[in-house]
Amino acid sequence: MRHTIMNKIELANKISDKFELSKKAGGQIVDMVFGEIMAVVKKNSEASIAGFGSFKLAMRKPRMGVNPKTGEKISIPATKVPKFKPAKAFKDLVK
Repeated sequence: MRHTIMNKIELANKISDKFELSKKAGGQIVDMVFGEIMAVVKKNSEASIAGFGSFKLAMRKPRMGVNPKTGEKISIPATKVPKFKPAKAFKDLVK
C-alpha cells in the first residue's frame, strides 16, 4: 500500500481545479471551512458533516506522567482536546 499525504495546499489546489477557481480562492475556501469547524468546536458544540464525520470537544482527565529526560513523575492537568469521529460511510469506505 502506497502512503501519501494530502496537505492543505493540495486540498485547496484540488478545489480550485475542480471548480475552475484561482489557487487563492481555493485556499480561502479551505481556510473558511476549517475555521468554521474550529469555531464551532471551540464553543463546545459539535460540527457534524454527513457522510464524513463529526468534530467535538472532549475533556482529558488529569493523569500522572513521566519526564522522559529525568524519569521524574509529573502531574499532567486536565485539558480540553478536539476529537474526530468518522461517519459510518467513511469507516465503510476505508475497510
